[in-house]
Amino acid sequence: MNQEYPVVVLQCRGVDDPAAPADRRLSPETCWTTTYLERYAAVSPALAVWRHDRAATDADRADQDAVADWPQECLRFPADLFSQRLLPFRSAKGQVYASCNDATVPPESAVDAALPASELAGFTGLDGTGDVRFEVRSSTENESLGCSSEVACSLVVIPIMGISCADADAACRGTGSFPPGSSNFGNVGVDPAVSPLYWWSASNWQHRFTVPLTFALPPDACDVLDPRAPVDMYGSELLSQATLQWAPAYCLRQDRFKMRHNRQTEEASLRLVARGEAAAAFVSDPAHDPPVPLGYAPVAVTGFAVAYVADLPDNAGEADRMRLTPRLLAKLLTQSYPASISGRAHPGLERNPVSLNADPEFVELNPGMSLTTEEARATVLSLSEQADTIHALTAYLAADPEAAAFVAGTPDPWGMVVNPSYRGVTLPVAEWPMLDTFVRDINRECESLNKVPYLGQVAAPVTTMRAIAEAVLDAWPNVQTQCTRATPTDPWKFGRIPRQGYGARFMLGLVTLGDAERYGLRTAELRTAGTGASATFVAAAPGSMAAALAAARQAGPGEPFLLDRSALSPDAYPGTMVVHTAARLSGMPPADARHVSQFVRVALEEGQVPGPGNGQLPAGYVPLVASGPTAPLHAAALAVADAVEAQRGAPAPQVPAPGGLVPPSGPGLPGESSAVLTSAPLGVGGLPPEAAVPATEQGLPADTAPAAAAPDADGTTVAGRSTTAGRLVPAMLGLSIAGMLGVPALRSFAGRRSTP
Repeated sequence: MNQEYPVVVLQCRGVDDPAAPADRRLSPETCWTTTYLERYAAVSPALAVWRHDRAATDADRADQDAVADWPQECLRFPADLFSQRLLPFRSAKGQVYASCNDATVPPESAVDAALPASELAGFTGLDGTGDVRFEVRSSTENESLGCSSEVACSLVVIPIMGISCADADAACRGTGSFPPGSSNFGNVGVDPAVSPLYWWSASNWQHRFTVPLTFALPPDACDVLDPRAPVDMYGSELLSQATLQWAPAYCLRQDRFKMRHNRQTEEASLRLVARGEAAAAFVSDPAHDPPVPLGYAPVAVTGFAVAYVADLPDNAGEADRMRLTPRLLAKLLTQSYPASISGRAHPGLERNPVSLNADPEFVELNPGMSLTTEEARATVLSLSEQADTIHALTAYLAADPEAAAFVAGTPDPWGMVVNPSYRGVTLPVAEWPMLDTFVRDINRECESLNKVPYLGQVAAPVTTMRAIAEAVLDAWPNVQTQCTRATPTDPWKFGRIPRQGYGARFMLGLVTLGDAERYGLRTAELRTAGTGASATFVAAAPGSMAAALAAARQAGPGEPFLLDRSALSPDAYPGTMVVHTAARLSGMPPADARHVSQFVRVALEEGQVPGPGNGQLPAGYVPLVASGPTAPLHAAALAVADAVEAQRGAPAPQVPAPGGLVPPSGPGLPGESSAVLTSAPLGVGGLPPEAAVPATEQGLPADTAPAAAAPDADGTTVAGRSTTAGRLVPAMLGLSIAGMLGVPALRSFAGRRSTP
């Protein structure tokens, strides 16, 4: 989009230090952009404002039409008609990409690249502040940029304040035509001197400031540094962020083993364990009638969340709070919003609100949201396969009288009814069914040729919550209703709709708390008690998750801790879940038994120390320690670890710990014990600073325990805040070029590091 006075944020290779070696020094040529249009200009000479830049060198001000080393395809315009300027990209391996068209850009570039475009934008309010979530990518995702633990990179912030002109050229001295607080949603022409197009011009580049980025070991560090065969453990995605940091603490020590977490459905993982084809499984729910006895050792307290991105109307910024009831979630899952005017032809949905944001129940809880309706606002992106998370979510719905009544067929107070295809659907379930069969009858050739259920295309569930987190981060719904074909003669097919534009974003997705923290996603508060004005809504925090453990029940020694969601207190977070390491209690090979037992013990020791380093507990998890509300889980885990190593059957019943704590098989934890953990955001952690264990005391070489968080398997993020001053208009903050919304100056820009 063409916007005026943006703030441009780029991820660049190198450091902003004149004393650094030349190959490690920052320059515009080492900054990443998504398309060649952000590096190449071919415009009328009257609009070539960079040629009048007082801060530029004579060479930079000159027309580049005749540059001898340009590729021939970049010299396609006559000099008397167009002025051209080219900013090549220099890769980490030294390859130079001319970047003047789609054929001369790095392989990771272009709009249709494998990863979403890295532009992100955030509004700067009239008070000069703004907030944006953006993604930093490592060499794992972007080999050409090449950021890694060995290659230094920086976050570069460039406030666009206008070209400092060497003469009286009118275009160079343009000041824009949009008033503060407005946006160019119509994509009309803007003054080039105050647009993001020429971020590389010397006047703009000289105003930059940089934030160094540090990167931890890559996700394949264990494969590279440890030649031993891995011990495979399968199961819950809820544990993925933890095992990502834990794995190096095992493989980088010869007295431990090389563990590998393979994400897979919990049900399939338990079958592998029961058959002796896997050492352990990470699960929250027990196996159904296993052929051999299994022990369940709690290793993590975490859970799920409903992440969201929602822009307020009139450029008022992004909503920083959202409240959801179980009934609203039930409406979304049951596809009870028709999603479009044509969707109202669905029998039974004719009078329902088109989308969530138009639902009176939602509006009453979340006033001030945009009332614009579109398909993506009618759904919550969820999972298409079996998961303990789906079981926990639907158990939360089943435990709520209003949600259960709605699913059974009772209209809500405003007259909205459940989709007839889902009326009376069984709750809870481990896999959400896709039951709706309504096919739209509209005058589109692609729809006449592809007769598929419409609301199923709107819901379009995916196989991993990681993919959902990335979709919310990118504000890119997975709604599959766009008609596409490669050429006019190819058959039509349905594809994913475009990413949502800043100022008009609204989407929800089911994510893990670990991913929500790693990606800096906003998550909704969930109702726990009451109705209407007296209702209680709770966000995910250590205190609210600890309070939920009071509803944990254990059927017997060695069994999993299950949360009775009908017994949750009003201050308990409903998305809380306990993840266990499940293993056989007899018949395991001795080596596997020792490995699983060691895994549990290490996970309960250094693995519960909050922090971003190897072996530590990332944000999104409550430390599972030997005191306070997690004490019964900790004691039960150690007992199961002993039983797994002994391979002699179930562990003995646990004796109540000193201090009156309820044993694992008791009715739950006392409510007052939740005070041990505060209600601070999850990222703060739950242990005092003195409880941290230095890397060398963990048995790790100092150089293998970087301060930054371990990377995700294929991406990492940082969440940042910006404060801006000067011309008070919406700011564009983007990884590459933020050609959208802007102000002329940025006072500070800081990010929480979570880099590879």
